[in-house]
Amino acid sequence: MTRETPATERRRRREGLIFLALFCLTIPAANWMVGNVGTTCPRNGPCLIPVAPGLMAPSGVLMIGVALVLRDLVQRRLGVGVASAAVIAGSLISAALAPPALVIASAAAFLISEFADLAIYTPLARRRLVTAVVASGLVGVVLDSVVFLSLAFGSLDFLTGQIVGKALMVVASMPFIALLRRRDQRLGLAPA
Repeated sequence: MTRETPATERRRRREGLIFLALFCLTIPAANWMVGNVGTTCPRNGPCLIPVAPGLMAPSGVLMIGVALVLRDLVQRRLGVGVASAAVIAGSLISAALAPPALVIASAAAFLISEFADLAIYTPLARRRLVTAVVASGLVGVVLDSVVFLSLAFGSLDFLTGQIVGKALMVVASMPFIALLRRRDQRLGLAPA
């Protein structure tokens, strides 16, 4: 394990706090997007966006994909304890901000998918960061989609769109994750 200098330790903590703040902001952003951003916004349903040709999904899926990646980065910078606390806090934020009809679905999907993400990411992260983020993100994407749609709507009609939309955000983050890993190695920033 690399021994950090005080400056690199401060940098790791500062970046971790930034990732934590962004992680917490993804939840209100996702809730806002579902009601306000999309090419189609039915009166009693979520606003939809195209995530692939002929495939629509609620717009909040973009932020949930980002949240899965940010949770991994919080753990990398601040440790599994802080990441676990962030998941619990995120679930509470999700429940507090979700429309009343979606409180249980939103909080349960967030809690289950983020802890599954943590369980997959943790053993893989030290050796293969990019693989860890992709594998944990994809598991989280599927679980979040299945749990949310089942509880919220009793239907998996948007499942493919949800998975594709969230997975696109996980995949889109890979160049940043690879760059971060290389920079960490160069600067001697050790994972928490």
